[in-house]
Amino acid sequence: MNDIIVAISTALGKGAISIVRLSGEGCIDLVNKCFKGKNLTKVDSHTINYGFIVDNDTIIDQVLISVMKAPKTYTREDVVEINCHGGIAATNKILELMVLNGARLAEPGEFTKRAFLNGRIDLVEAEAVMDLINSKTEKARIQSVNQLEGRLTSVIRKFRQELLELLANVEVNIDYPEYEDIEVVTIDNIKDRVGVMKNNLTEIIKESENRKIIKDGINVAIVGRPNVGKSSILNKLLGENKAIVTDIAGTTRDIVEGSITLNGILLNFIDTAGVRDTLDVIEQVGVEKSFEQIEKSDLVILVLNNNEEITKDDEVLIDKVKTKKYITVINKKDLDKKLDISKYDLENVIYTDTLSVDGIESLKSKIIELFNLDEIDNNVDIFTNTRQITLAKEALNVLSDVETGINNDVPVDMVSIDIKRIWTLLGEILGENYSDELIDQLFSQFCLGK
Repeated sequence: MNDIIVAISTALGKGAISIVRLSGEGCIDLVNKCFKGKNLTKVDSHTINYGFIVDNDTIIDQVLISVMKAPKTYTREDVVEINCHGGIAATNKILELMVLNGARLAEPGEFTKRAFLNGRIDLVEAEAVMDLINSKTEKARIQSVNQLEGRLTSVIRKFRQELLELLANVEVNIDYPEYEDIEVVTIDNIKDRVGVMKNNLTEIIKESENRKIIKDGINVAIVGRPNVGKSSILNKLLGENKAIVTDIAGTTRDIVEGSITLNGILLNFIDTAGVRDTLDVIEQVGVEKSFEQIEKSDLVILVLNNNEEITKDDEVLIDKVKTKKYITVINKKDLDKKLDISKYDLENVIYTDTLSVDGIESLKSKIIELFNLDEIDNNVDIFTNTRQITLAKEALNVLSDVETGINNDVPVDMVSIDIKRIWTLLGEILGENYSDELIDQLFSQFCLGK
């Protein structure tokens, strides 16, 4: 971390402004060598300075340069941001010039990685940065900001402080074993406080798993036989003609995707190929993909034709969706009814007519009901990714082991080993202890320049 890193921090393309960012000791001197304007080494921190980036006597671009001196910067190192015009050629030329003068191209997420390693943010806050960048809905943005402000961090630190206090009580018991009353008080204290912590952590994990949809959205597969109206339903949901609609069975041979936001949650719709026995090789591949989407989806919309009797292909689909959360859409309700679903015990039945919007709002309402979208509240502290939830569950399991040990009269010094393990696991969530491989893998998911 003793070198200077540089990267383009804005999307590369045509635009009003591009930003080339540098961080590391000596970056102000480096940029100053290529700058025609004020002496950047002598300007005040957190100032913007007008001038030109030059290569010897050749002007590369007219720029505004932000100078931010350590430690009050994003990385806690000296940081320089070159605000240039948003053309590809000018931006790349400035980047090239910085590298030629001694900077190193930054790895993905390396600026945030340095912020973490230098102690400005913890691992939960670092992950919140990535979540904020990737947010596609307002609820996801709010959740990311809550994490970035340290709300979850505060909860975890409170847990860890309580564990330290328990360990302090245990140490007293170990140091003075001749006092039996101390042991009784210590065991009772541990049992009560561990019980409370277990309940609190269980609730947070439960809420976290229920609210993963804020970040990830809901993947919805629309399935059915050919020509039952799947593509029409997708188009009505999206409000655009995303999928081709014809009277020819098998028109949709590959998945067609589209997204909408419903009650602040992203719904990712996938219109699948019609499921039927077919000799067409390409259509067979589409059918297999349809089955794969059923397995991968959070919700399945099974579309049946009101104007046709149940077929064997329908029965295959009915059998497959029964293991998933699903909605049954009886389409073409304006036509003569020939469909009888009485013996199939289908759930969440909605009737639609895709020649109009009739039924589509009922479908949306049913999705809101199934996922309790009206009840999702951003003012709840939750774990936001698999890494955090996995560590929290492991800590919860060890808490259960502590309870079991106490109930089985395990010596208090043995109980302390489990308490220390819980303290360590919660610390891993914050990044208090970590492996280099984990950090490298995590930050490699960031975009360049962040």
